[in-house]
Amino acid sequence: MRIELLKKLARKKIFTIEEVAEISGVKKSSLRVLLSRLEKRGLIERIERGKYVVIPLEAERSEYTLHEFIIGSQLVQPSAIAYWSALNYYGFTEQIPSTVFIQTTARKKKRELTIFGVKYKIVRIKPEKFFGIKRTWIEEFQVPITDREKTIVDCLDKPRYCGGIVEVAKAFKNKNEFDLEKLRRYALRMGNSAVIRRLGYLCDYFDIPIDLQKPKTRNYILLDPTMPRRGCVDGKWKVIVNIELEELE
Repeated sequence: MRIELLKKLARKKIFTIEEVAEISGVKKSSLRVLLSRLEKRGLIERIERGKYVVIPLEAERSEYTLHEFIIGSQLVQPSAIAYWSALNYYGFTEQIPSTVFIQTTARKKKRELTIFGVKYKIVRIKPEKFFGIKRTWIEEFQVPITDREKTIVDCLDKPRYCGGIVEVAKAFKNKNEFDLEKLRRYALRMGNSAVIRRLGYLCDYFDIPIDLQKPKTRNYILLDPTMPRRGCVDGKWKVIVNIELEELE
């Protein structure tokens, strides 16, 4: 039974105890003992409570791992690889984040995890902001990831999850790699005036034409909320330009 069960689980690579119960017909109480034994033998590895990954027979347990995007996409449902991780995936930034960022609308008790030495950060957002997601093949898995345009507006929405505005601004040097009209629609759909203002300012700076309405408010926001409140002001978009973008030229 143990060998047959492992063969079935190996096709999934990542599985939950509920899935094992459904496949085997064995009670969860008995399964916990079985899975504990399989883990001690190095045949499976627990990635979080009730969730495991199968270790191939030819692999060394201490050296084996799945791609971090695959593991990240299994930690919560629904989910999408996002923010700094997606920026790097599309080549918009050369910086390799030390954390894998995952976006979700679901509640997750533990939002920061370390699995196989990799850090994961789960960011919960409102359902209306969960869109612009595509699936890409990674090692036999279809992994959900925010598309190029959604990645940009997400980072403008929450710059702290992308290393700051300088990192997302690098994407504007590759303006031919994203759809400007889709970017505009996505920005409006986010329902956050800060996204509109940061996008408007960056498009002006990089001489990218975009049809956005100027803010009517008298209040100013920080271009980069992760940086100190100092710098010149831009009256058109009502932003305090508290970072230097000249180095990106």
